[in-house]
Amino acid sequence: MADTKRTPAQWVDAIYWREPQSYGTDVDDRTPWIRFAAVMMMLIGAFAVIQGLVALLSPDFYVTNGDGRVLVVLSAAGWGWVHLVLGVLVAAAGVGVLADQLWARVVGIVLAAISVVVNLAFIAAYPMWAVVVIALDVAVICALVVGRRFPRT
Repeated sequence: MADTKRTPAQWVDAIYWREPQSYGTDVDDRTPWIRFAAVMMMLIGAFAVIQGLVALLSPDFYVTNGDGRVLVVLSAAGWGWVHLVLGVLVAAAGVGVLADQLWARVVGIVLAAISVVVNLAFIAAYPMWAVVVIALDVAVICALVVGRRFPRT
């Protein structure tokens, strides 16, 4: 019988002092957050399109000052076009994010930031809804910025 020069204590140490093993890609993958951001972008885009259509088709729906302007800068029709165009762009970027395109994530971050500013300016006309959309935009920005962690090689 050959002498291995290994004691049982060394064998036990070898078992308990191994390097940590990977638990698979489900721990390191942030794909659910990317999908969340994509779906939320499509919903926010649809909401903005509806908001824009309401402003265009029924300008008296939103609170305005005396001369029919939602803010000092734009009329209800102007805000309607802003929301309509922004909504279409955000929804299209959401489809791109769902298709896992990097450019769509960058565009989505920029458009969500623009949407925050637009809804912050629109807060005087429809306060509760603007706050909800701002919160959703911030969640989308967080999900898109964190992104996906790739496995170490």
